[in-house]
Amino acid sequence: MTERVVLAYSGGLDTSVAIGWIAEETGAEVIAVAVDVGQGGEDLDVIRKRALACGAVEAEVADAKDEFADEYCLPAIKANALYMDRYPLVSALSRPTIVKHLVAAAKKHNAGIVAHGCTGKGNDQVRFEAGIQALGPDLKCIAPVRDYAMTRDKAIAFCEAKNLPIATTKKSPYSIDQNVFGRAVETGFLEDIWNGPIEDIYEYTSNPATPREPDEVVISFKQGVPVAIDGKPVTVLQAIQQLNERAGAQGIGRIDMVEDRLVGIKSREVYEAPGAIALITAHQELENVTVERELARYKRQVEQRWGELVYDGLWFSPLKRALDGFIDEANQHVTGDIRMTLHGGRAVVTGRKSEESLYDFNLATYDTGDTFDQSKAQGFIDIFALSAKIAAKRDLG
Repeated sequence: MTERVVLAYSGGLDTSVAIGWIAEETGAEVIAVAVDVGQGGEDLDVIRKRALACGAVEAEVADAKDEFADEYCLPAIKANALYMDRYPLVSALSRPTIVKHLVAAAKKHNAGIVAHGCTGKGNDQVRFEAGIQALGPDLKCIAPVRDYAMTRDKAIAFCEAKNLPIATTKKSPYSIDQNVFGRAVETGFLEDIWNGPIEDIYEYTSNPATPREPDEVVISFKQGVPVAIDGKPVTVLQAIQQLNERAGAQGIGRIDMVEDRLVGIKSREVYEAPGAIALITAHQELENVTVERELARYKRQVEQRWGELVYDGLWFSPLKRALDGFIDEANQHVTGDIRMTLHGGRAVVTGRKSEESLYDFNLATYDTGDTFDQSKAQGFIDIFALSAKIAAKRDLG
């Protein structure tokens, strides 16, 4: 029986060439699988037909935008997930979504190998292969660019020699990955970390320095899930899409950072994630109102570890699954409305309202009606500071 390989297919030059390249290198039949996570671009049916024209024996396409939003972006919002306190895991979240479809296709078509287009220097190779091993432990993984030295010039030559139906002339100086949760740009002149980004690299956001009127928005959550914008019900996908438009128009969500890659190198990345940053900002503030102090303190530790696990490609790991349970529990009372002003590249919270609020006006006020018994404060401080006071007497004596 002829070996079969399931290929993560984007419709671009590299993965189109990979179909024939893999067939020649391995003698296997190739099944192309394209997954729409809101990256835009060509119609899925166009991509499917191109895969077949490039030699795939079968081609599957999946509209996974809602799945991606509900099952991958939403947990990140609940976790306030920001790798290195800044990056909302744009690419890292899409990989397990794609992996799930690749493994399902491998089982459906009796394929023993899954292929992807990643290089040997990045995080994505780990995310794909760790995910594939978690969902299909018996599957093998190959990466033509990494394993068979399929460089871009060789890919172009192969494409022209085989007369494949894809343009080979246009080459962006950047490496770009995008989905509905955001957009990542790297390489080119950005590899010199002294060079500032130019406006040409941005697509999801407008220049925040351009004068424009502020945009006020109210985001409603129920148990950590965004359910309405300005009082109108939305799905998670719609919430992200609408805030991509509105926050993006105000230049919100631009991130220029040098990050620590899993493979041990530092990499300069420029991200755009207007909807993600607006939603996480609103969610964090609603947690400030509704989550008890000790739970909130511990959750911040969990959030950092959750983000590291997802960044490192361990979405399907036991620890990540266990932390999901904690994060869901911590979101049980995260219900209410957050009002924000979107302007000048920033999403600024200006109002909070929740029936689950732990904010007690009568305890917080300094005016008449204050119910906080200040006479008890001195005794509390004496006991609270007692351990440090005893140590100080020893150390200073």
